[in-house]
Amino acid sequence: MFVPLKDDQPLKVIRFQYVVLALIVLNVVLFLITGPLRGEEALMITANGFGVVPLELLQGVGQSVSGQNPVAEPVTLFSYMFLHAGWLHLLGNMAFLWVFADNIEDAFGHFGFLLFYILCGIAAALAHAFMVPQSLDPLIGASGAVSGVLGAYLLLYPQARVWILFLMRIPLKIPAWIVLGGWIILQFASLGQEQPEDQAVAWWAHIGGFAMGLLFTLLLRSPLWARR
Repeated sequence: MFVPLKDDQPLKVIRFQYVVLALIVLNVVLFLITGPLRGEEALMITANGFGVVPLELLQGVGQSVSGQNPVAEPVTLFSYMFLHAGWLHLLGNMAFLWVFADNIEDAFGHFGFLLFYILCGIAAALAHAFMVPQSLDPLIGASGAVSGVLGAYLLLYPQARVWILFLMRIPLKIPAWIVLGGWIILQFASLGQEQPEDQAVAWWAHIGGFAMGLLFTLLLRSPLWARR
């Protein structure tokens, strides 16, 4: 529906979003290694081995879809969030991360933000797994963790103004609460809709990550405001 371009919320505590930049670089490098440089078949093997497969995670299925288990299933709760299925998947997640996450890193601090990001990603994967427990399709992508960032941003900076590219062609500058409120409503509205097999979206991962971001930020709201 839209792509975020920039916001008008300045950093107040940190000088630069070093963790956000490091996450973007890591995601891009891993995508290049596991994606276009190796081919679609290699990407699928990587996704099945390092992505979250709900049935394998929850029921301890011994044999993975790819026929290999390079890491223990609980480890995929971490590894999945650094893999992407294509350029659009990667660039969309990185755009949201770059626009919104710098202020969350500012609020939480460098280490606090990294921990927050990882925990939101894990919560997102668990939400997806518990809602589709029989699925053998691997979950990959940073969108669950990024959704946690969006939840935190909505609580901390609701009045910030955000430039977005609506419908990929119309530039608009609107309050963050409208942008992010509309985004989460879209996630719920999309549940149950049929999707092309090669474009499946893990809506429950988005919702789970967003909810965890809201929860963490609510619990830590007082110290976060004091820090800023």
